[in-house]
Parts: sequence; C-alpha cells; structure tokens
Amino acid sequence: MGIANAAGVEIGSVKFSKEAVYGKANLMHFWCDTFYGHQELMGTYPKKPKTEPFYEAIDEVEKVLKKSGYSVKRFGSPREILIVNECATIGDNLEADLGQVYNITGVLDFISYEKLLEIGKIVRKVVKVPRVITFGGKNVTIEDIKNAYECRDGLFGGINAPKSGVYRNGYQVQHMGYGIDSEVQLPKILDGVTKTIFIGKVADIVENPHGKSIFCVDTGEVMDKLLKEIKDNECAFICANVQETDLAGHQEDATRYGNRLEVVDKKLKKVMELLDERDILIVTADHGNDPNIGHSQHTREKVPILIYKKGLSGRDIGERQTLSDIGQSVAEYFGKVLPDNGESFLEKLYYYRK
Repeated sequence: MGIANAAGVEIGSVKFSKEAVYGKANLMHFWCDTFYGHQELMGTYPKKPKTEPFYEAIDEVEKVLKKSGYSVKRFGSPREILIVNECATIGDNLEADLGQVYNITGVLDFISYEKLLEIGKIVRKVVKVPRVITFGGKNVTIEDIKNAYECRDGLFGGINAPKSGVYRNGYQVQHMGYGIDSEVQLPKILDGVTKTIFIGKVADIVENPHGKSIFCVDTGEVMDKLLKEIKDNECAFICANVQETDLAGHQEDATRYGNRLEVVDKKLKKVMELLDERDILIVTADHGNDPNIGHSQHTREKVPILIYKKGLSGRDIGERQTLSDIGQSVAEYFGKVLPDNGESFLEKLYYYRK
C-alpha cells in the first residue's frame, strides 16, 4: 500500500511500490494526543488548550463542586487529588501525556454512570486542559481506587487506572475535549446522508449520536468487526481504530507492536478483497508512538496516508497540512462539505463522485 513511499525509506523487505497511492499528513493539533487527533480527523480546527497539573486547578474544581452540593475532600501526597461523595476521584491522568488530561474515576456500584458524568461535565466547564475523561467500573471500592494513587515527577497526582481495577468489570467511559464542536464534524455532517459506524477507541472519543458505535480493544476483534460491517452495509462511512499498537508503544514493547501490526496486515488483505470500484480505503494514524524512542509517551510525527481503491494505482497525494484533509475528502465523497477545517484530496485521486 506504500508505507515505504510515505516514509521515503526502504527497510528490509518493505520496498517502494510503483502501484501505491499514498501521501502523508502533518498534525495540526497541539502536542500529539489521541483525542485531539481524532477530532482533527473528523474535521475540527484544533484550538490550543492549556497544560496544567491538577494541583494548579484543584482549588477551583473543589469550590465549584462544593457549590453544586457535592461532598468533597482531599487525598494523597505530595500532590492532592479530590474524593467526591466517597465514590469518585479527580486527579491527573497518569497514562497520557502528563498535564494534558484529568480523570474522573468512579465506583459504579455506588454511583450511576449518568451521575458520574454530571461530575465530569462540571469539571470540564472549569478546566482548560485538552481532555477530561470520565470513567468507572464495577466490583471495585473507593479503597481500591485510593490504593492506586501515584504521584509522577512530584507534580502529577492521580490514580493508576489499570491498577485500580476499574477496567475489569462494567467499564464505561466518555472523553470530553476542550474547544470541540461536534456540529462541524463528520458524524453530524453525514447524518441523513449515510450511516456512520465507529469501531474501537474512536467510538469512545468522537460523538456519534445518530450512528453506530462498537467498543472493543483487541486488534483481531476490531478488524473482524470492520469486516462484518463492510459485509453488512452497502453504503457507509466506517472508521475503525487499532489501539493496541498505541498501548504497545506506551509499554515500550516493540515486539508486541510488530505483532499487532501483523494482525492488521493479514486482515487488511481480507478488507481489500471485499471492496469494489466505488469504495475507498484509507489507512492512517492520529499520532506516533515509537516503542524504541526511550520513553513511554506519544511521539509527534507526520503520519502516513495509504489509500486503496480498486483500479487506482500510482498516485502521490503529497504532504497534507492537516489530518482534516482526510475528513474533508470523506465529506466530498458523500457530497458534503466540512465547514471548519480541511482540504479534500479526491481530485488528486482522479476520482469524482457521480
């Protein structure tokens, strides 16, 4: 499909291809964040949020929650977090880039997810960090969550979510971003035109109120569900996100990273076999996550755009300025325009929708 072409380098058996349809894209969003990468893909013009450890926002968050009638107390050292109604905590996200995300972690045996989300929305209105993530699970206690408290770099106090156990049973999550307007994104623009189907982590982080969202993490399952949705739908916009390469990058595990890519590669062949002359397949990324770079955080890199369309070969769509060019191309394919961001590259494919 042209990964060597997009990267501009041949490595081992990965060679340049004369048949490939390819390009690459710059990241317009600040830093290199999963949530904002997906919002940009969907057509959002990124707005600059603020990087801030939770301890710098804790006073204002505590004040607003107490004013709203919640019981709030502080916990942890050297950087305090908040415990709300003895069933939820608020602190730094320790898995994403530090200072960019706050977590609301809840015990869903003692608070409904809807009530937990109300807390999340209050926090979102107060703070200016890129993301506020509201999530929780069942069969855990507030003590389990408190026991998973950690402080990183002496600045970032939060809950180690995997250690807390909230992922194991009844897990629910919603990501809320700074400056995000779902009204200008693909799911809204395509409503009434075609189905919008999200598979994998994209279902967690992009609003899709009128479409179908399928939540899963395992790479094989993501690809199998993608195959099923292609078979079941004559016409649709389908976006599938492979998360396990990202997780392997965080774990600095290059072997697992490669293994997950191999699973995708084998399944992609089956995806391509299902497509006809009307279909377009685009393979891309929302940021980098190099497992060998020497740290466990995302890496800011240009990302490949690999395109497959039956009967089309030998096209270079060039270096795009934003991931939104992909979203804008999807919109044009279905006869619509994204109002906020992006320039379509369909013309470079010598393809016009009739």
